[in-house]
Amino acid sequence: MPVVSAGLLLYRRRGSDTEVFLVHPGGPYWARKDEGAWSVPKGLVTPNEDELACARREFTEETGFDAPGAGPEQDLGTFRQPSGKRLHVWAIEGDCDPANLSSNRFEMEWPPRSGRKQQFPEVDRGGWFDRAQALVKISAGQRAVLEKFFAA
Repeated sequence: MPVVSAGLLLYRRRGSDTEVFLVHPGGPYWARKDEGAWSVPKGLVTPNEDELACARREFTEETGFDAPGAGPEQDLGTFRQPSGKRLHVWAIEGDCDPANLSSNRFEMEWPPRSGRKQQFPEVDRGGWFDRAQALVKISAGQRAVLEKFFAA
């Protein structure tokens, strides 16, 4: 069975424009990366977990925001990632203030081979992007998610 992640693509309307909310991964590896580094808030689906429920849980864990209430979610489908993982994404309309983002944390050895463990936020910031900006910011493996969303 391939590994499956699930995520929510939050979007809002600003006049005739539509913006999407993307997150930037935390930790030292991503600290100086911007273009091609951003992502849909997402995470691994646990055994027997409903994928949409996972997407909502991960959105909250990574951003600190409650996912907008039930429906109407737009199922964008499942996208194969370069790692072989499958990413199932739903789009849902809502709003949040990126300045209030609060992410869960992870621990890793840093610096490498130092024997010291440090904690970092899983997501260090979020932002609203229009179509052109989002297509530049999103990781290459998730570009198809945005292309499908903006084509609809």
